[in-house]
Amino acid sequence: MRRGILIAIAVVVLVLLLFGGACVSRYNRLVNFRETIDGNWAQVENVLQRRNDLIPNLVNTVKGYASHEREVFDNVAQARARLAGATNVTETMEANMAMGGALARLLAIVENYPQLKADQTFIRLQDELAGAENRIAVERRNYNESVRTYNVYVKQFPNNTIAGLFGFQPEDVYFEAEEEAKEVPKVEFGGAEGD
Repeated sequence: MRRGILIAIAVVVLVLLLFGGACVSRYNRLVNFRETIDGNWAQVENVLQRRNDLIPNLVNTVKGYASHEREVFDNVAQARARLAGATNVTETMEANMAMGGALARLLAIVENYPQLKADQTFIRLQDELAGAENRIAVERRNYNESVRTYNVYVKQFPNNTIAGLFGFQPEDVYFEAEEEAKEVPKVEFGGAEGD
């Protein structure tokens, strides 16, 4: 009888250890996923800041040729300030959309200035900006993938139980494309006179 009680206790202890180990393992994976999301978001902010740092030089170069385009310059400055002042993921995404629109308008006015399009400083800045935009796209993809991986893990059983116990909730913020990016671009093969 005593031996049966000891075996029962040993089985219960073993089950508790296995369950505890599974809980600890799942908790640690949740922490790892959250840290990956945070790290990927930090990298998104890093490349957005790099683009933000390029903008004053780009604006100043364009101003030298198109000083009467004041509204466009003001919009870029406001969008840049909004992006710099964003305090969370949602504000940053909204500010990034505004920045994308302001930059598109800035680059659109360049089409009216053939001398500007040939300026080496402008060309270099435009190339750097294009590189920054490419890095932003890569980091946005990495961030979204880490959010997706985390959300799948948090929603699967029995992970959802462990996640709920420790307050891990699905992430509801993906870095999505701006509405303008979803539209088909207009392509024109005629240039302005003097091109």
